[in-house]
Amino acid sequence: MANEIQTIISHVSVGTNDFEKARKFYERLLNTLGCRVILEHAGAVGFGKVYPEFWLGTPFDGDRATPGNGGHVSFVAQSKAEVDAFFKAALAAGATEDGNPGHRHDYGEPYYGCFVRDLDANKIEATFWDFELAKKLGMG
Repeated sequence: MANEIQTIISHVSVGTNDFEKARKFYERLLNTLGCRVILEHAGAVGFGKVYPEFWLGTPFDGDRATPGNGGHVSFVAQSKAEVDAFFKAALAAGATEDGNPGHRHDYGEPYYGCFVRDLDANKIEATFWDFELAKKLGMG
């Protein structure tokens, strides 16, 4: 199918208390993964490669945005180098380190990723899954 979507998630949204600052942060960060602004309206912007998969916005109810405990958003990277670039761009844009780039063997040998906290303390990640290694290990 030409329009078949290769993911099970339609989109994810995170809130911010400083929309313009957070928008610039995510534009800089997501550019390292080949993402761009796809759609926007007052107080919200949707990023993606083809359609808006990641939304940033001010809370709909007008209350302050707060990060969830235990939740995070992970962005797909196409290589370890993209994970590393994402991490460096995040820190340069004001993010807080929450897990340096590297293998997390508990997540599977093909996994390589990093974690940061954005400007509103939301936990975000970039992940590369090595499909070739997974295939060699009988995982795919």
